[in-house]
Amino acid sequence: MSKPANPVTLPLADYSPKHFLLAVVDRVATVTLNRPERKNPLTFDSYRELTDFFRACAMDDEVKTVVVTGAGGNFSSGGDVFEIIGPLIQMDTKGLTAFTRMTGNLVKAMRACPQPIVASVEGICAGAGAIIAMASDIRLAATGAKVAFLFNKVGLAGCDMGACAILPRIIGQSRASELLYTGRFMTAEEGEKWGFFSRIVTPEQALRQAQLLAKQIAEGPTFANTMTKRMLAMEWAMSVEEAIEAEAVAQALCMTTEDFARAFEAFSNKRTPVFQGN
Repeated sequence: MSKPANPVTLPLADYSPKHFLLAVVDRVATVTLNRPERKNPLTFDSYRELTDFFRACAMDDEVKTVVVTGAGGNFSSGGDVFEIIGPLIQMDTKGLTAFTRMTGNLVKAMRACPQPIVASVEGICAGAGAIIAMASDIRLAATGAKVAFLFNKVGLAGCDMGACAILPRIIGQSRASELLYTGRFMTAEEGEKWGFFSRIVTPEQALRQAQLLAKQIAEGPTFANTMTKRMLAMEWAMSVEEAIEAEAVAQALCMTTEDFARAFEAFSNKRTPVFQGN
């Protein structure tokens, strides 16, 4: 379960994944789940390669943000029924635990990845696909997108890949409970109203809008953006008093960066700051 599916090489702009598409433009890496004939399901190997990719992002300073999307008008239908669920029936407890830890490692890698991640969600976004969207930092929905945490539909608990920890923090305990207990689809309109999606756009504009947002973030102060992402995650486990102290230290560190000085100089001269990420 732990072997790399396709060892990631740097820089990421030159890396050719086997189990998804990757393009790096304007310092934005776009990851496209690419099995459109099956609504982009995940396999053992794609789980591993995606995990390795997000871990490698920490080592590529040229990539400032990441966009995750799916090919063919759908985000992802989740774990492949025949390539994953079928084999799981034959595994013993040790093998099953290795698998569930491996899938959880993808969420850990996305949360640890220093770059903000924007999910562009079209069509079906279900099971592990819904988890990938959930684990992203920002989510945009195309009109007609539908999200479902389908685990109980296959006889499993809703506590999969961090869903019980992360989803309630996004949409609230009651709404998360409803989705996890029923496995029903959340519409794009519900998702926007509940805070799962930042906004709804047309399917034709979904990826473009996600990339524009990612580019806007990429043009900001890299160290400060990374600090924001880390504090958003770390402060879940802090009291308000601890969070305020942690933010004081984090902000003081940001004040030592050259981008902070650049911003002051630009504002003093009535110019827009051009951040360089240091």
